[in-house]
Amino acid sequence: MITEQHKLGTGFGAHSTATDVLAGVDLTGATALVTGGYSGLGLATTRALVHAGAHVIVPARRPDTAEAALHGLPRTEVRALDLSDLESVRVFSERFLETGRPLDILINGAGVMACPETRVGPGWEAHFAVNHLGHFALAHRLSPSFASAGARVVAVASSGHFLSDIRWDDPHFRSGYDRWLAYAQSKTANALFALHLDRLGTPRDLHAFAVHPGSILTPLQRHIPRDEQLAQGWITPDGTPAEGFKTPEQGAATAVWAATSPLLEGRGGAYCQDCDIAEPATTDDMLIGGVKPWAVDPDAAARLWDLSCELTGLSAF
Repeated sequence: MITEQHKLGTGFGAHSTATDVLAGVDLTGATALVTGGYSGLGLATTRALVHAGAHVIVPARRPDTAEAALHGLPRTEVRALDLSDLESVRVFSERFLETGRPLDILINGAGVMACPETRVGPGWEAHFAVNHLGHFALAHRLSPSFASAGARVVAVASSGHFLSDIRWDDPHFRSGYDRWLAYAQSKTANALFALHLDRLGTPRDLHAFAVHPGSILTPLQRHIPRDEQLAQGWITPDGTPAEGFKTPEQGAATAVWAATSPLLEGRGGAYCQDCDIAEPATTDDMLIGGVKPWAVDPDAAARLWDLSCELTGLSAF
């Protein structure tokens, strides 16, 4: 069953924080894994889950940096992982599986945005490889560990998906590289990944959701010069975030809501925004958000899944 993209009326909204969403939620005994969980939006996500009682594993390409960022935060552990390297994904996953621990929550939050043209692995475009294929491989490798009752996977997408469907004829930008279209395609891929994972995971009570966290200024924008951010209207002349931008804790709210809310029971695969299911996009204004039809197309999701299986050599579901 495909979840309709219509708001539920959750009582939360754009200004809700991760702390607000998890008030009264007890995650004691739960194990969560948050990629990118040591910086910006991901760090806010990790803190919120820990404060609700969860044990949080934080994979990191820079373990020393992650250890420093999480210093003093209880029930966290850092493990080395480079999402651009499928061998690193394999090693990380096998070490986790050896612990025998069930995984209750997987939040795919790490990513790159608008970076210079970069090739990884067998010549894959970096946005598609890191933001999508690395997380696709991680979910496959970790599949035996998903808890038997109600495990959830949350893919952190973006309203950036407004700019591009999947480029079926050239997903790796073999010609005509455009950093914004590359980012946009990867965010559409995140949404489609969640849609099809939920379809395949439903028989084993594994569910997946995609979330748009909102517009937040974090280290994700490190490749975007200040002048460009000013021209885009993201910051004011004094460098403060423009109106409509969220704090990291507000940005983390939708991911932790999607990972825990009982309101989403029976609504797997939904694309969420502002701690609710998103409405279909009626404008091209990414600050307003919503979801474009190509990001919730089940046929496209199945096609992308097959392509990703072919590229990674994995098919665990």
